[in-house]
Amino acid sequence: MAQVITSQEFDSKVLQATGPVLVDFFATWCGPCKMLAPVLDEVANEVAGKAAVYKVDIDQSLDLAQRYGIMSVPTLMVFEGGQVKRTAMGAQPKANVLALLD
Repeated sequence: MAQVITSQEFDSKVLQATGPVLVDFFATWCGPCKMLAPVLDEVANEVAGKAAVYKVDIDQSLDLAQRYGIMSVPTLMVFEGGQVKRTAMGAQPKANVLALLD
C-alpha cells in the first residue's frame, strides 16, 4: 500500500532514496484522489523492491505543496536522485502510473 508521509519524513524517504519514488500529492476532500487511491496501492505492490510509492496530504504538508508548486490534486511526481523527473496531474489509469516509473 502507498504510505502517507509527512513533511518531516519527505527528505529521508523521497529525496534521499536510492531508487525512483512516486509521490501522490492529494487531499482527503478530493474525489479524483479517492478514485486514484486503489490504483496507487496496486502500483505500490507491483513495484515493491524497485520503486517506492508515497502519498503527501497537501493540507497536512502545505510547505511541500508550496515547494513543488502543487496547484491541483491529485498530482503525481516521480523523484530520482532527489530531483523531479516526471509529473502527471489528475486521476490516471494504472498503465499511465506504471509508465511514469519506467
